[in-house]
Amino acid sequence: MIDATRPEGWDLPVAQALAEPVLLAGMPRDYAVVMGTVALVLGLALRIWWLGLLWWGVAHALGLYVARTDTRFFDVLRRQLRRPGHLDA
Repeated sequence: MIDATRPEGWDLPVAQALAEPVLLAGMPRDYAVVMGTVALVLGLALRIWWLGLLWWGVAHALGLYVARTDTRFFDVLRRQLRRPGHLDA
């Protein structure tokens, strides 16, 4: 439906990939890479494979839940972690 208040030619289609965050397995790519790396270190390097699988399952489920409920959660978390723990008065 074309809005009558806008002049013709001012509406452009936007690709959906430009408006949504990049996801890997349903989670933001940065979180998925860090979570998978920690799981691989636990499972392969430390040879505690059951703990690596447990970490991966819990972290993946938590990441999916958070990504579905709030799409900007990881952006806000990353920004908050960069701030200092205290403010100078």
